Amino acid sequence: RTKNIPEFSQELASLADAYVDDAFGSCHRAHCSTAGVTDYIKDTAVGYLMEKEIKYLGNAVNDPVRPFTAILGGAKVADKLNVISNLLEKVDTLIIGGGMAYTFLKAQGYEVGTSLVDDTKIDYCKDMMAKAEAKGIKLLLPVDTVAAMEFAADAEPHVVDAMHIPADMMGMDIGPKTVELFCAATKGAGTIVWNGPMGVFENPTLAAGTLAVAKAMAESDATTVIGGGDSAAAVQQMGLGDKMTHISTGGGASLEYLEGKELPGIAVIQNA
Repeated sequence: RTKNIPEFSQELASLADAYVDDAFGSCHRAHCSTAGVTDYIKDTAVGYLMEKEIKYLGNAVNDPVRPFTAILGGAKVADKLNVISNLLEKVDTLIIGGGMAYTFLKAQGYEVGTSLVDDTKIDYCKDMMAKAEAKGIKLLLPVDTVAAMEFAADAEPHVVDAMHIPADMMGMDIGPKTVELFCAATKGAGTIVWNGPMGVFENPTLAAGTLAVAKAMAESDATTVIGGGDSAAAVQQMGLGDKMTHISTGGGASLEYLEGKELPGIAVIQNA
C-alpha cells in the first residue's frame, strides 16, 4: 500500500524478526513496507545497496571532495527547483544544460525561439543566478545549441548561438562549443554529480552533448556520481556505466537526496 496504514505495517512486521531495507528507489516514500513496518520490528538495518547509495550520493553532496561540480539537465526547471537551490549551498561549479537551460537563457534576456521555457520560473532563475554570483559559484549555461524546426525524429539539426536561437527553432541539445566548455569545467574536479541529460539523447543525432558529458566523467579521476533516472539510462546505454564511481538506482529518491531532504525509509532506520 502506498499509504502508511498501521494495521498493514503490523501485518508485514509479524512475518519477520528483523527488517533490512535495500530498496533505495522507494525509500523517499513513507509506505508501510519502507517506514511503517519499523514501528513493529526492533532490529532494523539498511542493505548493502542502500549503504552504497548513502555513502556515495549522500557524501558526494554533504561532504564532497573539492572542487565539487554538479551537472544538471533534463527538461524542466520545475523538476529541479529545490535541487538547484540546495546545490548552490554546496558546489564550486554548477553546470546547467538540457531543456531547463532555456528558461535560464530567457531570464538573461536572450532569444530562445520555440525552445522549452517555463515562464513562471523566470524570476526564480534570475534569483538563482544572483545567488551563484553572490556566493562566488561558477554557473555555466550553454553558449551554443543544436536546434531544429520541430520536435521530430527526422528534424534537421543546426548549430546556433544559444543567445540568439531563431524564432522558428527550438533547442534540442548543447552545441560543440558548450560541450567544450562543460567538459573543461569537469577537469580537476574532486567530485562530480550529474542528474539529467543535456538533450534529447534518445535520438542519436541529438545525443552528442549527453555522450560528451558521460565521456568526460568516465575519464575523470573524480568521484563520479550519476543521480538515477534518465542520466543513469543514458550512461548505461552508452556503455560507460562501469567507468562511474556510483550510479544511483533511484530516480525520485536520488533527486530528493540532492534536494537535501531527509528520506523517510532511511531516517526510520538511522534514528532507530
